[in-house]
Amino acid sequence: MPPGVYGMQEVWEMEGRQHVNIEFLLPTGIYLNFTVACSDTISTIKKMLWKNAKNEPLFSALSDPDAYVFTCINMTAEREELEDEQRRLCDVRPFLPILRLVAREGDRVEKLITTQINQLIGKGHHEFDSQKNHELNEFRTKMRAFCEEHAYLRQTLPWDKWMEYNFPCDLEPCSSVTQSGKSRSIKKIFVNVKFEGSEETFVLQQDPQDLPVVLKRNALRKKSTVFRSVKQEKPEDYSLQVNERWEFIYGKYPLCQFKYIFTCLHGGLTPHLTMVHYSSIVKYQEEQSGLSNQVSRSRAQSKPPPLPLKRQNTCSLWSIQEPFYIYLLQGSRVNADEGMKLVVQAGLFHGSELLCKVVTSNEVSVCFDPVWDQKLVFDINVSDLPRMSRLCFALYGVIEKTKKRPTKKKNKRADCPLAWVNTMVFDYKDQLKTGEFSLSTWPSVPDDKGDLLNPMGTVEKNPNIDSTAGLLIRFPNIRPHPLYYPPIEKLNELGPNGEKVIATKEEHQKLKEIVDNKNSTEFFEDEKEPLWKLREELRLKYPESLPKLLLITKWNKHEDVAQMVGLLQKWPELPALHALELLDYSFPDPHVRFFTIRCLRKLPDDKLFQYLLQLVQVLKYESYLDCDLTSFLLERALANKKIGHFLFWHLRSEMHVPSVSLRFGLILEAYCRGSIFHIKSLMKQNEALNKMKALNDFVKSASQKATRIQTTEDMKVCIKQETYMEALSDVVSPLSPSIILCELCADKCKFMDSKMKPLWLMYKSKYDSVGIIFKNGDDLRQDMLTLQMIQIMDILWKTEGLDLRMQPYGCLSTGNKTGLIEVVKNSDTIANIQRNNSNSAATAAFNKDALLNWLKSKNPGDKLDQAIEEFTLSCAGYCVATYVLGIGDRHSDNIMIRESGQLFHIDFGHFLGNFKSKFGINRERVPFILTYDFVHVIQEGRTNNSEKFERFRVCCEQAYKILCRNGTLFVNLFALMKAAGLPELNSSKDIQYLKDSLALGKSEEEALKNFKVKFNEALRESWKTKVNWMMHTFAKDNR
Repeated sequence: MPPGVYGMQEVWEMEGRQHVNIEFLLPTGIYLNFTVACSDTISTIKKMLWKNAKNEPLFSALSDPDAYVFTCINMTAEREELEDEQRRLCDVRPFLPILRLVAREGDRVEKLITTQINQLIGKGHHEFDSQKNHELNEFRTKMRAFCEEHAYLRQTLPWDKWMEYNFPCDLEPCSSVTQSGKSRSIKKIFVNVKFEGSEETFVLQQDPQDLPVVLKRNALRKKSTVFRSVKQEKPEDYSLQVNERWEFIYGKYPLCQFKYIFTCLHGGLTPHLTMVHYSSIVKYQEEQSGLSNQVSRSRAQSKPPPLPLKRQNTCSLWSIQEPFYIYLLQGSRVNADEGMKLVVQAGLFHGSELLCKVVTSNEVSVCFDPVWDQKLVFDINVSDLPRMSRLCFALYGVIEKTKKRPTKKKNKRADCPLAWVNTMVFDYKDQLKTGEFSLSTWPSVPDDKGDLLNPMGTVEKNPNIDSTAGLLIRFPNIRPHPLYYPPIEKLNELGPNGEKVIATKEEHQKLKEIVDNKNSTEFFEDEKEPLWKLREELRLKYPESLPKLLLITKWNKHEDVAQMVGLLQKWPELPALHALELLDYSFPDPHVRFFTIRCLRKLPDDKLFQYLLQLVQVLKYESYLDCDLTSFLLERALANKKIGHFLFWHLRSEMHVPSVSLRFGLILEAYCRGSIFHIKSLMKQNEALNKMKALNDFVKSASQKATRIQTTEDMKVCIKQETYMEALSDVVSPLSPSIILCELCADKCKFMDSKMKPLWLMYKSKYDSVGIIFKNGDDLRQDMLTLQMIQIMDILWKTEGLDLRMQPYGCLSTGNKTGLIEVVKNSDTIANIQRNNSNSAATAAFNKDALLNWLKSKNPGDKLDQAIEEFTLSCAGYCVATYVLGIGDRHSDNIMIRESGQLFHIDFGHFLGNFKSKFGINRERVPFILTYDFVHVIQEGRTNNSEKFERFRVCCEQAYKILCRNGTLFVNLFALMKAAGLPELNSSKDIQYLKDSLALGKSEEEALKNFKVKFNEALRESWKTKVNWMMHTFAKDNR
């Protein structure tokens, strides 16, 4: 290695590097040095080493190769055992070119699984072990047992039930299918069927409403006729697999309800299916079972966890009528201007509620290790501390302002926020904390509200200890023995007192008004009293108003807390729609969380999948590792592989965030322990994403030095390398676990023009082609949320019989500003269509015939009517969706049309009314996009075709009314996403935009009246949209 160069980082980052020189240290003390290929697997390198070592002294002293394992120093400067010998050297990336061979120790299967999990989640088990944290260790032990138990039970399922876990049906909402079925009841569908292991195919004619068993029976009848088979086979012994996909057609649903067949019906395509005998499925099940059993056997030999310690007898926490206090001792690693004075603010919170007045420390001079040594007393008794009391600290500097001119303002000082940190008052075992705690803080980000304390923030300490300020505090020993929060039995003793409450007619009326007000979560004092007084009536008549009652409960009075907990045990279960609201950080009480999860347990898998993104985000609000939400998500992920797949990626995509990496890493580890067989597929996906990132980095670098044509050619050469082709082919798509990305077509791959140079990768198979876009450098979480909402809208519309032909394409964030987007085939942007039909950019946006002419060229003859129908319906859907979600920055480059006529929007960088502005003026002045071009297509190019336009208007109004009826769902889902920290979704003001656009709290008539005004305004102002689009096109063409 050249002098002054340490490590091999540059070697591994160098594209096209074929070979590397490696030094080998053998257990016999022998040293060898030879060249290996970067693409060689560890197994191949071990064979080469054995071959070279044969001629060396002491070779006879070596045992069998399997008795040894290579170790190296990895890129994080840790010693790593290379248990997985199928990995390539270029993927291992040792920091130094040295591989040491050592004797294998311990359980090989267990070590291999642990190594694979570490690689997969991007966090080593040693990072968990080094914490020396009892809560963490107990959680890991409990979750591992929990997940392995679920894995064992799953493997004992009969094959048909096991199918429901591994290949859950992908179905259309019921009502849309019925409608579709009616419209096509005369039309039969042709299905191409073949039997597993045979290339002979049959084309069968089926009714779209037939059940899969009818198709299977017909296929078996056809097979016996063609092959003159005497053997009688039962349709129940077969399942129908979609060709070249991990997707099956089974169960008691009509054929047209399966998404694959529904899509084929609409696209005029022939479905291709394979009849798979149950013995093949059982064989696959046994393979998975074998992997899990190997781990279970090795696990059974390990020691059982120690029994939990019994709690010592202690006096009741509720009997201690003394103020709660702590000691603020000192700070460390504080970096601030010398002219400041340092102050610490401390507040006790229960969710978003401040339990008592904030306490402020003395001011001390700035230094690296400031000392306060001060007792901070809070205006709340120890007896009144709720179970989820959260102690929040803010470290800030005070600057003396110098008077420049006389002013009436008294405030001559300014606060400069430096850092914040939160910690729980009770530990994970319900015990009031005692002793010293060193809290490493999080840097403060000044916000509009000017709040120094951050109760919504994590209770985790900042893991980057060396680069952040620390606070040393001490919880006092209030009694000589431990103090525990009272168990539920004690709470019940103080619970409902059975007194009959007599309320006046006015109070009843007031209660109804409060309950009916869906637009506000703020309560006046005169509203709180009747709510609390009539809580029993609220339970009986308005149970869905539980969040309102919880918000006005006095959590700093233990008597009221006991009353509330007692009432909660009798509270009727809420529909999931209302239960979701209780996952917000404003409701941290463990009994409330338990009740919420109890309500969510009834969610069917398809509904749970719709809300999974939010359920993962609210894990950030949990105060302890072991919580009901974590167990619930793992339980459902281990019972449905599709949910497991997306739970994995939603967690994995945020492993770079220090505040959640510990919690998310532990949940990922637990999931992998319960899905050992899933690890291989997920590792392959992870490897493919790493290769995509390397390829994208290469393209970014090359495009700065060479022409686009040259860079594209170089990119194709890079893709065709063996290591790239192998990593990027035959991989399950992270966007959809039923899709297999078969063979990468290097010649059809390209990169896009935008700043981050996204990759456009095309895959082909025998029956279909699939395209994905890889983005690195753009945060896809907002796009993902917007598309999730459009998908939910589509489901709600279809459920009520309104299919608006929406196109909520796949989008998944997979890491820090990285992710994948599904390519919608046979589509183009409006800008391209207009540009290709016009002589100049200035006239392109005003060419009203461009869209219609393009559709005519793609849909000759009778097909045009269906294309215009698709355009009309999808245009209505997206007009309403973009209006409700307040999607901004709409122009002709981010609205696309499929050749079939479907219109759809892409790139959702701005929503909830956050429109792009130039010179301080919103460039988009209309609430949704409706240009004359669209109207021209809807009216089939005839200006007097008002009948078609009226139908479009009715579709818009119908769609809007359906969304308004489900307004609470959208508000709740967006409110839960505040945990994600998206720039345009971080306050109640952002949520208010949605409440207003969905007319929450207004009657349907009022809502529709307002919508009609906006609709007419959009129509009147369509010329302004044209000008906007012209400016955009002109600006783009002149870059």
